[in-house]
Parts: sequence; structure tokens; C-alpha cells
Amino acid sequence: MATIKQMKFARGYTLGQLKQLEGADWDKLHPGFSNNVRWNAGHIFVSLENFTKMINPDFEIVHPEWVGLFNTGTSPEGWGEGVPSNEEILSALKGQTDRIAAALDGQLEGQLGHPLEIAGHNMDTGEKLLQFSVWHEGVHGGILNAMVHLSKA
Repeated sequence: MATIKQMKFARGYTLGQLKQLEGADWDKLHPGFSNNVRWNAGHIFVSLENFTKMINPDFEIVHPEWVGLFNTGTSPEGWGEGVPSNEEILSALKGQTDRIAAALDGQLEGQLGHPLEIAGHNMDTGEKLLQFSVWHEGVHGGILNAMVHLSKA
């Protein structure tokens, strides 16, 4: 349960950063950044959906159409139709953690069918992968924090 609480804490931080960006241009690409606010917010959502599916293979990903927009390695460059609005992304982020917590109930201690390894760090249980997802959201929350400051400059 501690990791679930951390997940919700991280999400609260992310939503706080996005609240500060109300009225800002979510599509502006700031110098030194490869992605914009919309991409970072969508990426946080899509990544947690993907990590949850790795932990619980029966989990149904919400907004699978967003994966091609916000997955790792994607970019807002060349986006056409079907890009979700600020409100759609915010709504999805607000409802996600309770839905994920329910989907992961009793799933965190088990071994993953396909462990994730990044730079020699092996995440072979649901708990380890969810902890990684909390760290991952914090990284993108920090990027959003920098964009808050840039939007006020």
C-alpha cells in the first residue's frame, strides 16, 4: 500500500504543476526541451497505463489511441488530428490513480511475466515496477516544474 500512496502523492504533484500551467501554451516547445507540456502530461498517463498492463496482464488500457502520441520515443513533431485537449488529459490523469490502485490490488508482490530492465536495474515484481513508475512520474513532474517557470518568464 505504501507504493500506491506514493503513486497518488506523485500524481498530486503533477496535477499541481499542470494547474500552474492553466492558460499557458501547452504546445510551446521551450528551448532545450525535446517535448512540450502536452506531451509530458500525456506521457505520464500512457506510461502508467503501460506499466500497469505489465503488472496485471488483464488490465484494460484506457485511451490506447494515445499510445502512438505519448509513448517513449514519440514527439509532438508532426502531430495531426486526434491529439487530446488539455481538459481530456487532465481528466484522464485525475481519474487514473484510483483506477490503477484497484487494478493492482493483490498484484504487487508477484513476479512479472516479462521483467523490465533499464541500465542494469531489474524490475521483476509489480512492486518494483510501480516504484519505478513513481520515480518516472517525478522526473516528468520536474520537467513540468521547469516549464512552469519558463511560462512565467
